Amino acid sequence: MVITLNMKYIFTGRPIICLLSIVILLLPSIPVFADASVLRDVEGNERSINDYLKKGKWLVVMVWASDCFICNKEAKHYVDLHNRRKNKDLEILGLSIDGWSNKADAIQFIKRHSITFPNLIGENVYISELYTKLSGQFLAGTPAFLVFDQSGELLAVQIGAVPVSSIEQFIKDHNQKTKNRNE
Repeated sequence: MVITLNMKYIFTGRPIICLLSIVILLLPSIPVFADASVLRDVEGNERSINDYLKKGKWLVVMVWASDCFICNKEAKHYVDLHNRRKNKDLEILGLSIDGWSNKADAIQFIKRHSITFPNLIGENVYISELYTKLSGQFLAGTPAFLVFDQSGELLAVQIGAVPVSSIEQFIKDHNQKTKNRNE
């Protein structure tokens, strides 16, 4: 929420009233939650991305929001990718920025799209900070993707829709380069 303040009006009164006016105006924009620096699965258990990094498997992390048009449009493609390759070389992990207070919206998104891959729910602020920490880029919207290789190294990041075929081609190309280097 962006608030434009008329500073002349607010700061013409007594200092304590000015301070209280600012606090009251900003209260709706301050998130209220128990622990913003936690990701939780839908059962409420604390988790981290590291819990899903498995040696020998690629991990594609999809950051989504239940009200994101593109996320809703593309979810089925990521379910298909996960189902085709989960027992082979790749898994998908969803990160919902809906926050724990909107858990019902996140769960409805998961049900609506018959999502079979694991999903974690976190506060938008925390997931944005995590995305920036991992990628060096600002999380400018959803969907967003983090692609980790079989050793857990982050190799690719993308904000916006990414066709599944592009991710599969990226993995194929990387695996071929690795194979060529090792020969």
